[in-house]
Amino acid sequence: MAQYMPPLTASDTPARDRVVPGGRGDVVFRLLARMAGWTILLVMAGIVIVLVAGGWRALVSFGPAFLTSTAWNPVSQHFGAATSIFGTLVTTLVALVFAVPFAFGVAFWLVEMAPPALARVIETAVQLLAAVPSIIFGMWGFFIVVPFMAHHVEPATKHLLGHVPGIGLLFSGAPYGTGLLTGGVVLALMVTPFICSVMTDVFVSIPAVLKESAFGLGATRWEVMRKVVMPWSRQAVMGGIMLGTGRALGETMAVTFVIGNANHMGWSLFAPGNTIASLIALEFPESPAGSLKLSALLALGAILMIISFITLACSRIFLRRGAAE
Repeated sequence: MAQYMPPLTASDTPARDRVVPGGRGDVVFRLLARMAGWTILLVMAGIVIVLVAGGWRALVSFGPAFLTSTAWNPVSQHFGAATSIFGTLVTTLVALVFAVPFAFGVAFWLVEMAPPALARVIETAVQLLAAVPSIIFGMWGFFIVVPFMAHHVEPATKHLLGHVPGIGLLFSGAPYGTGLLTGGVVLALMVTPFICSVMTDVFVSIPAVLKESAFGLGATRWEVMRKVVMPWSRQAVMGGIMLGTGRALGETMAVTFVIGNANHMGWSLFAPGNTIASLIALEFPESPAGSLKLSALLALGAILMIISFITLACSRIFLRRGAAE
């Protein structure tokens, strides 16, 4: 007959197994976690304050015309942000036009179609590509992409589309190789691994029963991708695209090598231009402390921060609408 064993009390429990609410370890952990959270806010606030305070002189001197002026003349001390803002937005848009379909195709092929052994090799290569420094992309783009664009891509594109009304304006001008189009292509190669990695992880996490049910009903691979994979992974895919957009907006050295670095704004994608990041990288070492030129560069940095914030805000709004649907 089993003997009756009284229940253990708190005094009978070993000290190492007790959970003391509000113990010293919990207090320290809570304090460290709170400090980490506030540190992020303080760092962000510090960056914004430095950029706005440093660029305030230029913003006051030129007023709203600073955003619309295409001038950048250190001799006459007349500076404007329109050209670099235009170059930043155009190269980012071109990069996304090339990178998003390519990244989606690679991710879908790796998950659904590639042999497992080959998929592991390609996925590793994609991850290694994301770790390549941007200056290496810039050097590779200058010696390989620029001559290829000048001798093959741009002449052929101009021949095919240069005479089309409306679209022909985008592909007019001399094919020098350096320009907004080349900058966008190099950016596309840089952001593709980030977007592809996110898409691959999302596609792998899709429940197999959803795809198997669609195939069982007679759906083709294209129909499964369009009606099952895309609706289920829309929000995460959008997050990956926003990650690539943030990388493209702030990229510096790779674009500096291939964009031409000319203060020019026009319709042609073949024409050289600049971005906010490339202009700051080139002009910052030659800007004396306290000068109006340095203030204009800091103001450009603040504008780039605002563009990044707007991009993030738009993505959050899109994701909320997608979740509501």
